[in-house]
Parts: sequence; C-alpha cells; structure tokens
Amino acid sequence: MPESHIAVGKSLPRIDGVDKVTGSAKYAADIRLDNMLHAKLLRSPHAHAKVKGIDTAGLRHPWQSTGLWWGSCRQGGGNRGP
Repeated sequence: MPESHIAVGKSLPRIDGVDKVTGSAKYAADIRLDNMLHAKLLRSPHAHAKVKGIDTAGLRHPWQSTGLWWGSCRQGGGNRGP
C-alpha cells in the first residue's frame, strides 16, 4: 500500500471529539467579529417567477442595511436595491 494511504482501514483518534461532546468546540457560526456583515438569501417559491418588487418595510434596522441585490448583480450588473 502506498505511503499516501496510511489511514485507509485504520481507526484514527478524534482529537476534537472531547471539545465537540462537551460543547466547547468553536464552529464558524459561533464566530462574531466587529462590524460583521450578515446576509440572507431569499428565493422565490415559484419556479421561473419574476420579482416585481421587494417590500423592505419589515427590515429590523433599515438604517443599518447596506443594500439589497438581486438578479444580475452577480457580475456587476444592474438591479441594485436601496
């Protein structure tokens, strides 16, 4: 067997097992940084539907919103919201 397959067929110690079981392990969702930007992806429940508008009245903190993007914004196109 090649040296690159030294773990195949063998039990390996779980070095993070105790941290995970006791709840002290840190996951990506646990990280909080100053001025961290959060995003939310919202998809239409209807296939091939066109979005006619987005109601932003329900934003928790509209003054802290950095903007809304949809459609062709992936490649620097238009459709950038307020």
